[in-house]
Amino acid sequence: MKTDCDLAQQPSFDILAGIHAERRHKETKLIPKKVTHMKVAVFSTKNFEKPFLTEANQLCQHELIFFETTLDEQTAILTKGFTAVSCFVSDNLSAPVLEILAKNGICLVALRSAGFNHVDLPAANKLGITVARVPAYSPFAVAEFAVGLILTLNRKIHRAYNLIREHNFLLTNLLGFDLHGKTVGIIGTGKIGTVFARIMHGFGCNLLAVDPIPSKACVKLGVRYVTLNELCLQADIISLHCPLNKESRHMIEEKMLAHMKTGVMIINTSRGALIDTRAAIQALKAGKIGYLGIDVYEEEEHLFFQDLSNNIIQDDVFTRLQTFPNVIITGHQAFLTNEALSNIATVTLNNITAFECGANDIFTI
Repeated sequence: MKTDCDLAQQPSFDILAGIHAERRHKETKLIPKKVTHMKVAVFSTKNFEKPFLTEANQLCQHELIFFETTLDEQTAILTKGFTAVSCFVSDNLSAPVLEILAKNGICLVALRSAGFNHVDLPAANKLGITVARVPAYSPFAVAEFAVGLILTLNRKIHRAYNLIREHNFLLTNLLGFDLHGKTVGIIGTGKIGTVFARIMHGFGCNLLAVDPIPSKACVKLGVRYVTLNELCLQADIISLHCPLNKESRHMIEEKMLAHMKTGVMIINTSRGALIDTRAAIQALKAGKIGYLGIDVYEEEEHLFFQDLSNNIIQDDVFTRLQTFPNVIITGHQAFLTNEALSNIATVTLNNITAFECGANDIFTI
């Protein structure tokens, strides 16, 4: 049985490194079972994903035990008697948690996500725990959602909806602009960024991009690759489609915001910590940011994927962000489509089966 991953040969990350790993995505067909099943503790299970995981497991026949709770130092004790865990972006996979998992006999962490910044990879490697992920589940789901945020912010669709519900049919404060002819900057042109580029090309936008490895599909569309500073200076709309690592953390900060056009629209459906939220708030107050649409937030693990409607939110930065009329925040739902959930479940089960069989068809990190 394969129990480790060769991280020593993994290339160093730069600000956009890692987006190309998702280009290794293969067709998501289930691998037929050949050996005995694995007992898997599935953490942070949501009602909307359980049917997809159950369906994908029909052929694999692993023993899946679902836990609604997140994985952390307190709940890691639940993994006794299991050989693998399946985790989501909200789970804690720090060194202390991984040490408990290793003691309990866990040899595989099967992520149900593309992102892995919540995993201490050196610790996992040292402990002999293999970490697998879903490198690409549905680039269309996230790219289309990013465009939805653009349209909603620009044409004030959310505000119009609420006005009509109150029988207010005035068009005051609902003025938008044509997307046609506007310059859109795309940071990261992996699968999601490329799909996003195609959609914005259809609107007749001028497209700029930043990526260490230009996408051939984007080049064919007429996307012009520039430096990050050039993109910030020229773009009317900036959309983030890159991974989070040490270099990209707070990529959008005070100095970078100062380079942007006054009234710029910023969209983030990637990772929350790509944006320095406090700096964004100051830029919103100054009018530098004209529109902000985020489906992710740098401290979202304390908020998202739970019902806090009867609670007082203790995160003052988040509550301040909510006060702006030109800000839309959604709760990490860009991935939430039937197709994406089906692909996530299928690839996750494939990874578990491939690990069990010692096959190479596994998306290790």
